[in-house]
Amino acid sequence: MAEEGKKKQVKKIALAYSGGLDTSIIIPWLKENYPGAEVVCVSCDVGQQEDWKAIEKKAIASGASKIYILDVREEFVTQYLWPLLRSGAIYEGKYLLGTSIARPLQAFHQVRIALEEGCDAVAHGCTGKGNDQVRFELTYRALAPHLKVIAPWREWNIRSREQAIEYAESHGIPLGNISKKNIYSRDWNIWHMSHEGGELEDPWNRPKEEVFLLTKSPKDAPDTETEVILEFEKGFPVGLNGKKPNPVELLQELNKLGAENGIGRMDLVENRVVGMKSRGVYETPGGTILYNALRELEMITLDADTLALKHHLSQLYAQVVYSGKWFTQYRESLEAFMERASQYVTGTVRLVLYKGNIIVSGRKSPYSLYSMDLASFGESTYDHKDATGFLNLYGLSVGVQGRVHRRGRS
Repeated sequence: MAEEGKKKQVKKIALAYSGGLDTSIIIPWLKENYPGAEVVCVSCDVGQQEDWKAIEKKAIASGASKIYILDVREEFVTQYLWPLLRSGAIYEGKYLLGTSIARPLQAFHQVRIALEEGCDAVAHGCTGKGNDQVRFELTYRALAPHLKVIAPWREWNIRSREQAIEYAESHGIPLGNISKKNIYSRDWNIWHMSHEGGELEDPWNRPKEEVFLLTKSPKDAPDTETEVILEFEKGFPVGLNGKKPNPVELLQELNKLGAENGIGRMDLVENRVVGMKSRGVYETPGGTILYNALRELEMITLDADTLALKHHLSQLYAQVVYSGKWFTQYRESLEAFMERASQYVTGTVRLVLYKGNIIVSGRKSPYSLYSMDLASFGESTYDHKDATGFLNLYGLSVGVQGRVHRRGRS
């Protein structure tokens, strides 16, 4: 009875709405389980190229009173993706965090609309098995901890996508290309596309070519090389092939070039926040190119100690993003280091794309720490005799240890 009373207190719910299977069936479920409550949908355009008019129509037809469709692509690229890129964060050495990085932004705008609309609660369509519930709900707690959180997948009796499809069909919700045969779960934004479910749940199965929707297979990529020249300022991309497009256009063009050349496919068995392992297949064409380019620029502009520390902290940054802790002092503190460490990461990198490969063909920077004079095998100002004194001191402890241990063995 107490739970029923709490449900009656909920008068207005802001739902993170994608127009996909899970969030579509949530609308009628919320109206059935929270009688009289109004459902306001919030959709964020992060570059997934949806038919937004169709999504709006679907939301209203499913029972929503209103839907907000927000174009946040520029904010996504400049305030989320570029800092992520600059940090060098790659989860477990492979995943470029495409879904992870979008959720805090989507949850931020969901909370903003919820507060503007006077909502009592926020809802999401994340399952109780996945990472996204953590990313959404940690953002809710950081920005509006007073709002009630409704997570239908943790409450209802639906336990599979097949059952979700049956629920949708019984409530007259259009499914589009979703069917029991097309069972893949996908997430898409301007940074990447992820694929899960179906035969991919068995890590022994190689992904079928039909799984990939963004990138060409490397074997079908052009037989000629494609040159890409990228310019960076303080760790952020600012130029592509001699032009200065806006950030969204730059990433879109890189996605096209990468996709055409079979760049950015990744197959990963990862460790989820909730403790289980899962298998995901990812396509991140433009992001993969950018990570490779920035890494090369850092190699000539960062000193050894800063580079080593940045590599260490980038792993922590990846864990922070993956586990949904974007709106925390911890992440902001890591960000402060990344910004300071990248103040001289400015310059140009030349790459060649060829059949799934990224080949580095040049790098230069006004802040390059590489000295051709010192590194050259020809004549230089370096005095080889100086190495004698250096080695006497550098090897001092090793020599002492060697003499002591030799006496101990005799």
